[in-house]
Amino acid sequence: MSLETFPSTEAAAQAAADAIVARLTPPGPKHLMVTGGRSPGPVYDRLAKIDLDWSRITVTLSDDRFVGADSPDSNERLVRERLLQHRAATATLVPIKGEGPTPAADAKAVGPAIRDLTPFDVTLLGMGDDGHIASLFPSTPDVAALLDPSCEHYAVGVEVPGRAPYVPRISLTGRALLDSKLILLLTNGEARKALLERVLTDPAFAPPVSALIRQTRAPVRLLWSPG
Repeated sequence: MSLETFPSTEAAAQAAADAIVARLTPPGPKHLMVTGGRSPGPVYDRLAKIDLDWSRITVTLSDDRFVGADSPDSNERLVRERLLQHRAATATLVPIKGEGPTPAADAKAVGPAIRDLTPFDVTLLGMGDDGHIASLFPSTPDVAALLDPSCEHYAVGVEVPGRAPYVPRISLTGRALLDSKLILLLTNGEARKALLERVLTDPAFAPPVSALIRQTRAPVRLLWSPG
């Protein structure tokens, strides 16, 4: 595996969108996992205008904050406003933030729906400067076990996130995150590039993203731009 570098965020976004479209184009039901943060917005803008039969595509999220869907911190809001527009408005969204009293309750409730979507046809993930993926941080208790493909649960509640905004989260686990026909990791910035290069060359270095890069269950593309 190597780091694919692009000259701009726009070029990286186009590459990600092209790869996603290639997986969603063949006939039949398709399952797409997407992510929050700043990086994927341009990907969603491109996908929303692609002429696909979006009515046969189901979309869900790798993680979300335990906030209302109208909150600016909501990943669901980002997906609704940037991806599920235009031609993609007919896609089905499976939110992972529900109406439960706690993140753990929402994680338990959404688990069966996530199980039914696996394996995903394509998964788009991002990564933090600390190497976290979804909402599984270096500081998350038992993070290695949660990232294992054989994890018992498909989703878990994360009460204390390792990065701002410091609100509880619901996150998919390695059982769902790594069960995909293709995983795209979209990142930017020199700090993230250095982290990924170290993961690729130093077996002893094990931030959460290393579980993604070192697994053999699903093919992974690492897409990077300067930012």
